[in-house]
Amino acid sequence: LTIFRLERAEGAARRAGLSTQPIWRQLWDDVMKTRPPNSENITCWRKKFLETFFSNVLHGVLDVSSDWRLNDHHFSPLLHSSPHVSQLTLCNMLQGAVELTAEHNHKVLENLAGSLRILKFQHLLSSDQSIRRSLVLLLHRLIHHGSVSQVSMYSWPVPDTVLLVLILSMSAGFWRSGNALAYQCGLCREEDKAPRQELVQERAERGHDAGREGSDGENQKGLPGAPEEADAPLNSVLSVLRSSPLQNQPCEEASSEGPCDHTSTQGGSSPHCGSGQLSCRPVLRKTRRRIKPAVGRKRRCLRRSRGSHADPEDLYDFVFTVAREDNSGLPDKTSTTEGENTENWTGSSPGSPCTGHAGCRKRGGPAGIFSLKAAHRFRSVSTLELFSIPLTGETCRTLSNLLSSWVSLENLVLSYNGLDANICCILSGLRALSCQPHCRLRVLRVSDVFSHMPCVELVRCVLSALPQLHTLSVSFDLKNQLEGNRPEGNPSCSEVEIPESCLEQLEIRFPREPLHTTFLLPVLKASKSLQQLSLDSATLPCPRELGLLLEALKECTPNLKKLSFHDVNLAEHQKEVLLLLQDPVLQEITFSFCRLFESSTAEFLSEIINTVKRNSSLKSLKLPGNRLGNHRLVALADIFSEDSSSSLCQLDVSSNCIKPDGLLEFTKKLEGHIQQRGGQIQFTHLRLFQNWLDQDAETAQEALRRLKAVCSVVNDSWDSSQAFADYISVM
Repeated sequence: LTIFRLERAEGAARRAGLSTQPIWRQLWDDVMKTRPPNSENITCWRKKFLETFFSNVLHGVLDVSSDWRLNDHHFSPLLHSSPHVSQLTLCNMLQGAVELTAEHNHKVLENLAGSLRILKFQHLLSSDQSIRRSLVLLLHRLIHHGSVSQVSMYSWPVPDTVLLVLILSMSAGFWRSGNALAYQCGLCREEDKAPRQELVQERAERGHDAGREGSDGENQKGLPGAPEEADAPLNSVLSVLRSSPLQNQPCEEASSEGPCDHTSTQGGSSPHCGSGQLSCRPVLRKTRRRIKPAVGRKRRCLRRSRGSHADPEDLYDFVFTVAREDNSGLPDKTSTTEGENTENWTGSSPGSPCTGHAGCRKRGGPAGIFSLKAAHRFRSVSTLELFSIPLTGETCRTLSNLLSSWVSLENLVLSYNGLDANICCILSGLRALSCQPHCRLRVLRVSDVFSHMPCVELVRCVLSALPQLHTLSVSFDLKNQLEGNRPEGNPSCSEVEIPESCLEQLEIRFPREPLHTTFLLPVLKASKSLQQLSLDSATLPCPRELGLLLEALKECTPNLKKLSFHDVNLAEHQKEVLLLLQDPVLQEITFSFCRLFESSTAEFLSEIINTVKRNSSLKSLKLPGNRLGNHRLVALADIFSEDSSSSLCQLDVSSNCIKPDGLLEFTKKLEGHIQQRGGQIQFTHLRLFQNWLDQDAETAQEALRRLKAVCSVVNDSWDSSQAFADYISVM
């Protein structure tokens, strides 16, 4: 069957109770010729194939003429596969954006507006004006009038600042419509017609005389969605402004009672504004001379002449207006619905973004404001992820000001952005966001190479600014050398009071910093709802430190269900390890690369097994990277013996030097215990990644076959010899 025929038969097959999944899986193997990541988690191969097929055709990776099943004259590759695309990656020169906004792909873009949820950008390069214009139209359709809820950007070593901030601003729901030739957006025009028609109908019902109607007709030219002819006076003024060397300065009347509109000298547009509302968006310009606004326009999408283009200088000014917001433009109140955010900006308050502290210094004083006064905003995304994209101080100030009113944002991930001291600028914007009554931010993940301050200190700063967070992850590789002699207890954050928080999950990866329970204690006391705690790469400054931590956890976090230690040397803390395994509340414990058996005796392993056997609350035990070896793995099978009251469901023994013969012996012993218990066992998952199972393929296959009859086994085809060679090469 061709893809077209298979798609048409899908409904009939479902009604007949037949599955087409094997056919789609075979198509994947034949056409894609790769193993997809996490293939064991793929539930629908039809969707997986068509989504990948769409991306490959869009980027010119796949030639549909290469396989007869793809080459059907009834089948339009992009059109027919687009309804199945929930995530899409655009890369390099954004050729995909240009293709999708082309006139012949109008229906494809409409399909994506309904199906696409995740939009990713990867390895972007600088682009010219026409490509940016296509990108703006794409983002406007997919985010502002579509269903995209997540924007992620990856691997952009030297980002184009204008392009980067353009993506960030539109993801946040901002859009100065004139820059994007908004006359092409029929949805904006349709939304604007409704209030204008209602107003016209209301006036008609009042029974105005003809003279009054004529007067109203002139006044109507300033209403949202007015006919094209109404733009003629404004367009003529814009033409003069475009040709004039003079440029606007921020409007000084922005704080007055009367709302004002601002017209850019090069973009030729009034700011975006909602139906029946006026906007107040002063625009940064390069000279001191100020031109009064020509005509006040209450229009969301200004329709300019079709021959006009977005001026890159105007776009540049718009981008950096966001970064240089005046301290007087602060969010005061925000009301949010599904598709819009309404903000009232008032005078100075403590929750202002970018107040000029170290790491976030303003240059040359306030140069402009990007604020809204009773203004309407477009729909914005709920998840923003930035991976390996260096952020300059200017870009951080821009992002901070966007974050300060981004009330729809629920998840923020900043990974390897070289923030350093600029983390304070980001926190300033997040602090302002938390003051918004409809703030939805619940997940924050920050990771980088260098830490600007001790990890626990940063955690305290974040929680004091964002007590409503549910998940917080802080991760750093190295301690900043400039901060190497800095005392752990910096008064700026270590003495700040942490309000009672909603934190449920806390992850900290220390850059080989000592873990001081004294500094972590205020965080634990403020986090009564904490359910998951992960501590990575910490050092224990004294033998008693782990014991103090366990006491603090028992006292302050009664709801803790999951506890994880990674790369923390626990070789000399056997007593504390056993205490954790006895805990009647913990359901999941992870000791990952913790050198548990480095200096232990056989008695320690027996104590672990007996402790787990008596603990009926523990559901998951993860022991990767602890050099279990064959004999310790075989011993662990006794956890499931007939006299055990354990409820253990998951066991992770990845990276533990396990060989095929040891795995087979473990399997046989486990089978014996299951038989003694009459088949009643709760053990369901075994993880075996990166073990030495390739040393005897036949024995390994037999062990895996027998294990899979007992539980779900997750392993990989790991080349242990190559891994050993790699290890030797870096010694």
